[in-house]
Amino acid sequence: MSTSNARVTPADPRHRHTVAMVLYDGVAALDVTGPLDVWAAANQYGGQYRIVTVSPGGKEVRTTSGLGLTADMPLEEFTGSVGTLVVPGRPDWWAAVSDCDLIGHLARLAGSARRVSAVCAGAFPLAATGLLDGRRTVTHWQLVDDLATHYPAVRVDRESIFVRDGRYITSAGVTSGIDMTLSLVEEDLGPEAARAVARFLVVFMARPGGQSQFSVRMQARYRRSAVVRTVLDAVTAEPGADHSLSALAARVGVSVRHLTRLVRKEADTTVTRFVEQIRIEAARALLESGTDPLDVVARRSGFGSAETLRRAFVRELDVTPGAYRARFHTSRPANSPVPGDFAAGG
Repeated sequence: MSTSNARVTPADPRHRHTVAMVLYDGVAALDVTGPLDVWAAANQYGGQYRIVTVSPGGKEVRTTSGLGLTADMPLEEFTGSVGTLVVPGRPDWWAAVSDCDLIGHLARLAGSARRVSAVCAGAFPLAATGLLDGRRTVTHWQLVDDLATHYPAVRVDRESIFVRDGRYITSAGVTSGIDMTLSLVEEDLGPEAARAVARFLVVFMARPGGQSQFSVRMQARYRRSAVVRTVLDAVTAEPGADHSLSALAARVGVSVRHLTRLVRKEADTTVTRFVEQIRIEAARALLESGTDPLDVVARRSGFGSAETLRRAFVRELDVTPGAYRARFHTSRPANSPVPGDFAAGG
């Protein structure tokens, strides 16, 4: 279907609502600009989104990258009807949740908004309002433990790129705010309009895989038991080695049963599960950086065969190894020159 066919009737009141983006010092710029560009692009394909930015006192805020953002009006004075409230995040989330005035105004606006969304660490100030209690929520993979610890009433999802629970929608790492917003555009305007916006922005309509693919090796660094740390470090250091339960138990001098119990208690997973996740990460790195055939990638990462590798990728990442390589092997466009290919003086 052509782009023009994706448009809806401009006068349709179903698609007429205000998007209120809350700005405050220390936010990640992409948490703000990514979703706003999606909303703005959607207005070219039938949307009637009125975008309003608000900040404490109406002041300019400074992002983590040093970019200054100017608000349309003071947060304190904004009392209009909100279609979608958007709460971006700042990496040092504790600074945001300690701002009682900010949390109070978020609670006020969220209470009457049709939808409430949070990008990345924006889940923390939203959780501080109490509105996410009992709700499935996601945040950046590096922060999921913090969210679960400081807001135990929140049901933390550690896997998804974004999740929806009722009228509350939360997303993981910064660029996932784009994925989340595309889903809201699809809800409002339909899949054709959302696809048109995705094409315009040159992004995936639906990104493959979940955010767990980014976190396994980092999690292995923070275990206290010497036995568990030794086992997990060994798997991480050499994914292709023999990491059967019996081999690992023998390595650290404990029984298979005791090792199983320790890993479950301290790493909240099974040995088999951890080994497979590490091997998937190893295979991802090989697919991203090299051109080895899939059977070679499978052997080097510990899967043994291309078919075993394929099954693991489809099960865990919802994408085949071949498709993963095609999407993520390089960020350069096809046929673009590689470093060193430029002629002297070119």
